[in-house]
Parts: sequence; structure tokens; C-alpha cells
Amino acid sequence: MSTKPGIATRVDEFLSALVNERGASAHTIRAYERELRNFATYMVANRGVSVAVGKIEHQQIRGYLSELYGRGLSKASAARALAAIRSWFKWLARRGYVEQNPASLVATPKLPKHLPRVPTIEQMNRVVDASEDGAAWPARDRAIFELLYGCGIRNAELVGLNLRDIHWANEAILVRGKGRKERHVPLGDAAAMALRAYLPERAAKLEAAKKSSDALLVNVRLTTPARKNRAPGTPERGEERLTTRSVGRIVKRIATAHGLPADVHPHTLRHAFGTHMLEEGADLRAIQELLGHERLSTTQRYTQLTVGQVAEVYDRTHPRAK
Repeated sequence: MSTKPGIATRVDEFLSALVNERGASAHTIRAYERELRNFATYMVANRGVSVAVGKIEHQQIRGYLSELYGRGLSKASAARALAAIRSWFKWLARRGYVEQNPASLVATPKLPKHLPRVPTIEQMNRVVDASEDGAAWPARDRAIFELLYGCGIRNAELVGLNLRDIHWANEAILVRGKGRKERHVPLGDAAAMALRAYLPERAAKLEAAKKSSDALLVNVRLTTPARKNRAPGTPERGEERLTTRSVGRIVKRIATAHGLPADVHPHTLRHAFGTHMLEEGADLRAIQELLGHERLSTTQRYTQLTVGQVAEVYDRTHPRAK
């Protein structure tokens, strides 16, 4: 019999379900675990270790949000915590552990609408064309920029790409998105050229390091010394794959060096992909398919990014605006 409190056990079960049933990413798992562990700690501190999930009421969830505000957390942080708690209770209800979702009775904190700052087409072309300047591995880093901006894929999707996912004959890339959903994204000429320049260097580095890897994007340092806790003879497979954190550093360093703001990150390039396609006349549903959005409403956010451009055109061309 488990000695853990009932609430902690249900959190563990939910996290396992996210991995095994939904195929959630490591980043998603960490985020849910952080929020739910904090909530469980709060409930145990206020109701005791024997608190059962079926006894939790919406007033207690509101009390938890009030405590978060008292710690100085922002509305955005409180909204993230509430979203995690709602998802957890929704799962608990489906499993029959609770009769209803008390978190659904708690209003989401109203957040100011901050649209992401998206570089112009000219700015993005300048950065991508200069992405090899000062790069640790110029050919690889150029390929990173071409894939992120040219294909609009997520950072996690990028580092998860394997060699076999590049379908040269179809001029497409097989991308594994959220929830293990797969989609094919067109491989543009510029991205294809960048990959063809990078792949021979990749093969040479792996051969020199006497390693093999399925990963498309690999590290510069392929000869990293073995970790102290690794058993003798254990292969180092997996360590050569580039991480999302490394991609973030590469993108920020190169982008800021060529004039983009300091808050730029890989998702900025994805936003730019969607926004610029929309500005150039692409159909919203086609953009939805390319970006791998489950809901069209998510893609419609990009329409808000072009309102300023539409207003400018109106002011310049409509006779009643002059």
C-alpha cells in the first residue's frame, strides 16, 4: 500500500498518462509536474496529508491562486497554474476519481493581450542570409535558421528530426509535433541547399569522432569525455543530438548580432513564418496545416499581427482616409 498522500498519487498517475497516452513532450511534463506538485503541497499544508482529490472544492483552488498572488507571481503565472489544475481535474473526472471539475468554476485571470513582436521580412532575410557569420558551426547553424524560418517548425520538432525524416524525392520533411502527431512540411529550395551543405560536414565530424547518430542536427563537440557515472563500455549514443536549449542560444546569439531584439528565440522564427505567409496572401487553413495547429483559432492569432499593415494600406489608399 502506498504511503504517499492520495493527492500526490493522483498527480503521479496523471503525469504517467501524459507520457504514455498523450505522448507529451518533456517540456510539457516538467511544466505540469511543477504546477501540480506546488498545488498538492499547498493542499497538504492546508488540509493534511490525507486530503482526497474528491474533497477539493473550487474555493480552495481560488485560495491557492490568492496565495500565488501573495507571493508576487504574475497573472500569467497564476493562469498557467490554473490551466494545469483544470487539465488534471478533467482527467480525474474521466477516470471517475471525482464527480466534477471544481477548477472549471474558477475564472481565469484576465491577461493583457501582448502580441509577439515579429521581425519584418527584410529583417528575417538579413539575419538568415548572415546566419553563418560568427557561428560555431556555420553550415549547421545556417540549416537551423532555414528550417525554423523556412519551414515554421517548433524548436522541439527541429531537434527531434532524424536523417530519414528528410524526404528528398518529395521535397518534404516529416515532422513529429505535439501528441506524436505527424505532418509533412515542404522543404524549400533555400532550406534544401543549406542541408546539402551541412550534411557532408556532419558525416565527416561523426566519422572523425567514431560515432553514429540518427539525429539530423548534432553538436559541434562530438568527442565529449565520458561522464563519471557512466559504466565502462557504455556507448555515448544520444549525447550528440542538439538540444532545444542549445538551439535557443544559437538563435539568440546570431539574431541579436544582426539587429533583432534581445527577446528573440526559436519560436520568434515560427511566428515570422506564419505572419509573413499570411502577409503574402497564403490561405489561413494552409498555414494551420503547415504549423501543425490543432485549432484554426490558434492560427488566427497571426491575423492580429497584420492589423497594423492593413491600417497602413487603408490610410495610404482609401480616399476617405486622406
